[in-house]
Amino acid sequence: MKYIAAVAGVALLSACSPQQDTHTETAVDARISYPMTVRGNVTDEYFGNVVADPYRWLEDDRSEETEAWVKAQNEVTFEYLEQIPYRDQIKDRLAQLWNYEKVGAPFKEGDYTYFYKNDGLQNQYVVYRTDADGNTEVFLDPNTFSEDGTTSLATLSFSKDGSLAAYAISEGGSDWRKIIVIDVETKEQLEPTLVDVKFSGISWYGNEGFYYSSYDKPEGSELSAKTDQHKLYYHKLGTTQAEDTVVFGGTDAEKHRYVGGQVTEDDRYLVITAAVSTSGNKLFIKDLSQADSELVTVLDHTDSDTYVLDNVDSKLYLVTDLDAPNKRVVTVDAKNPTAENWQDFIAETEHVLSPSTGAGYIFAEYMVDAIAKVEQYNYEGERVRNIELPGVGSVGGFSAKREADVVYYTFTNYNTPGTIYSFEPDAGESSVYAESKAEFDSSAYESKQVFYTSKDGTKVPMIITYKKGTELDGSNPTILYGYGGFNISLTPSFSVTNAMWLELGGVYAVANLRGGGEYGKDWHIAGTKMQKQNVFDDFIAAAEYLVGEGYTSNDKLALRGGSNGGLLVGAVMTQRPDLMQVALPAVGVLDMLRYHTFTAGAGWAYDYGTAEDSEEMFEYLKGYSPVHNVKQGTHYPATMITTGDHDDRVVPAHSFKFAAELQAKDAGANPQLIRIETNAGHGAGTPVSKTIEQYADIYGFTLWNMGIKELK
Repeated sequence: MKYIAAVAGVALLSACSPQQDTHTETAVDARISYPMTVRGNVTDEYFGNVVADPYRWLEDDRSEETEAWVKAQNEVTFEYLEQIPYRDQIKDRLAQLWNYEKVGAPFKEGDYTYFYKNDGLQNQYVVYRTDADGNTEVFLDPNTFSEDGTTSLATLSFSKDGSLAAYAISEGGSDWRKIIVIDVETKEQLEPTLVDVKFSGISWYGNEGFYYSSYDKPEGSELSAKTDQHKLYYHKLGTTQAEDTVVFGGTDAEKHRYVGGQVTEDDRYLVITAAVSTSGNKLFIKDLSQADSELVTVLDHTDSDTYVLDNVDSKLYLVTDLDAPNKRVVTVDAKNPTAENWQDFIAETEHVLSPSTGAGYIFAEYMVDAIAKVEQYNYEGERVRNIELPGVGSVGGFSAKREADVVYYTFTNYNTPGTIYSFEPDAGESSVYAESKAEFDSSAYESKQVFYTSKDGTKVPMIITYKKGTELDGSNPTILYGYGGFNISLTPSFSVTNAMWLELGGVYAVANLRGGGEYGKDWHIAGTKMQKQNVFDDFIAAAEYLVGEGYTSNDKLALRGGSNGGLLVGAVMTQRPDLMQVALPAVGVLDMLRYHTFTAGAGWAYDYGTAEDSEEMFEYLKGYSPVHNVKQGTHYPATMITTGDHDDRVVPAHSFKFAAELQAKDAGANPQLIRIETNAGHGAGTPVSKTIEQYADIYGFTLWNMGIKELK
């Protein structure tokens, strides 16, 4: 049976390789009749400069006019997509590739060992548990939360002894959450659901209650109205949500956009972080072992990203990039925790540090050209060993409770499905815990890291993955992916959707652009505010490298990115529409003059700046804002914008306006479409069924507009 299945898999694999044909006119090639989008006469004035915003009305996500526009746009988009002859073939094969059991690393809480598992095509992962006798049962099944799978499990947190659990759910992909408290043994809900929770963890104090964060519910649309003052609450079990205590953030002096609270593993300290943007935070601690203890300031400024990694009694272990752009670990006594008392524990190196703890050790993960390296330390600061990893790629995990005997980690790269390893820290030995069951032959593909030169001479790394034996003759369909912002690093990882693209004969390239965190704080800063153009130049140079080295050609190249990466694609396609054949901006930040007026968008000003900061900043933002740089009479690449109607992170109005501008001004024959997922948000918790449909549409659209008329 295994041999037959393997042969069938090979047959299907070869059946999905793209074949270019001489152009045959079909209904899909006909000029598209777009829905009419009314242009209004709204204008804004910035430093004496009047800027038109004709599609301002599309910002009202609750209006009947916007709802009708969304429906009409989707009708046009899906009518186009339905005529692509191999769209269903891609969808069916993608579902087949996705249909394998996926298991997460186990973790112990109380008397049970828990793990996440998906049987294959379940919309959401299920939480299982195993007792001391080895009996396994379902603990929580998010697939039962809603009929269509659009309600997801966002957070799961257990009380100190593991007898209670609190979990948060997201409905329709929204960042607004509900928290439900249950008895672990009976799984029965113990008290009314907490509502209107946003950007929050759940951190228990003993078995008595937990800390969580939220904003006051905004007036107007909860999906787009501005949220500005985050508050940390304490919920004591047995009381109502209305009685919850505001611990931090309730006064003007404590007003911050993002506030978080975490109780240390020993229940000794409450650690509070407070930030006004996505980079930089203040830090406070409160001694929970003493009644009515005062809040103690560790850092009173936002010049660094600093957090508590762990503590041993009153000794705090902090991770910080203060005076250390690549991060370091320092120690300090909680009684005098300010920066002048810090002592280096793991000093800064030339590589970016991301430490974790488990089983009585500290694991220092370093990023070396976006590739993982891990060293093990004890709590005295002695380096125990360099941990030998299974290969060149990324690791996740190396985290457990202090009393654990084993820690788990996952290893992956672009052509290696994630495998879970158990690691015995005393012996320093790794062993396979759960091997991936993905139907993917890693040996048939290869990944290659290259370094190319950006416009200003900066060397930028990129990893290119493709089938072995691929000829570099410029004919390969290629997706170039990027992000370039918010100190986020793109490290090698396997995904079923990328595997599908590789199987289709495509090349997949990921560029580690400035603005990310691959080389620390300096690399991040080099792609922010008045240096944001560096990110776009890096992406343009990556595309030119792929074309110049023969991986692809301009008419076989697609650019893809999401969120800040959606901005990246939007900016590059408006600056260099000749560079690519297909543009795929997803859930993008596309109106740079107004992004900060929606939900928590003002928190992104560290990276972007705002149009209100100065005339110079306004001019800079307007100079690359995708919505404001669509030019009449230009031939733009085939574009499919994707967004969700419940996206309250990057509101869909960004995508709506960009689509309207493209449809009104594009002078070419390429389609300018927008695909709006209903009852979906920014991406997290999206049901598997919706993800499969979306990627079938993306790949079908991409290949079709590269001139590929049938799949081999």
